[in-house]
Amino acid sequence: MIFLPLAIILNSRFAPIQTQNSKPTATAQVVPDGGRIRSVVGDLRLILNFHSTILNNDRTIRIWFPPGYAASPNARYPVLYMNDGQNLFDGMTSYLPNEEWRCDETAFALIQSKLISPIIIVGIDNAGADRGNEYLPTYSSKYHFGGKANLYAQFVTKELKPYIDSHFHTRPDRANTAMGGSSFGGIISLYIGLNDSSLFSKILIISPSVWWDNKVIINRVADLPKKLPLKIWLDIGTNEETNDPSPRNYADQLAKAFENKGWVQGKDLAYFVDYGAQHNEFAWSRRFGMMLLYMYGNITPSAN
Repeated sequence: MIFLPLAIILNSRFAPIQTQNSKPTATAQVVPDGGRIRSVVGDLRLILNFHSTILNNDRTIRIWFPPGYAASPNARYPVLYMNDGQNLFDGMTSYLPNEEWRCDETAFALIQSKLISPIIIVGIDNAGADRGNEYLPTYSSKYHFGGKANLYAQFVTKELKPYIDSHFHTRPDRANTAMGGSSFGGIISLYIGLNDSSLFSKILIISPSVWWDNKVIINRVADLPKKLPLKIWLDIGTNEETNDPSPRNYADQLAKAFENKGWVQGKDLAYFVDYGAQHNEFAWSRRFGMMLLYMYGNITPSAN
């Protein structure tokens, strides 16, 4: 384990950054019970107990740095903020054992192959039992949660992003700032994009829970006075089993709502239907490379 000098420039509110693995290859380490495997590739650093005054809670922030980051102090990088951070990089921390997004493996390979520009990925751990409250814009009397999305958005834009931009080598402008997530995390990503397009230019909406509160997120898009300057990735699997009675149908409706506002597939909207894919990290990990190519590379996947 290597601790870099950068790791100590922290506000005293937070626990020190821990560097999980600074090697360019994974270290597969089976735990004694034969279950979870550590699977980090590259330079992943953790900020433990990152405190939010707005939400009045703490969480871990996981920051993945591209190859060459430590050796290039004058370089500046785009930042992709991703929700459900514990599921992005490591089988030891993912919700389901060893089912993680492989964001580090995928980004590392695409950067090394020069298919995308180097980026920083910031994984924001969810709040556990409070995940649905923070990720959903409205409260549901049926499910008894939701409604704190505005506070979570303020946490990201007023507390987390300023901290990341002031402590690391980022390009803080909106053109180089993106947000993404899956399921409820896809809903909050779009919510933040719609409300803070002055800060974000790219939004990844992966297997979104469009069904929430009678498709309230579709209504938010439909009610826009005009199209926003956002580049959008939207996707869905055809074999997703969620509370949504028709995930594909609802995703189709969301894609249509974007098009009705002026987004154009193949230009600033990619709507990808993954045939046979389920609602899980394995499916999302398979698509993550296409998302990065669409947002940061010179290859735009055809929409289905």
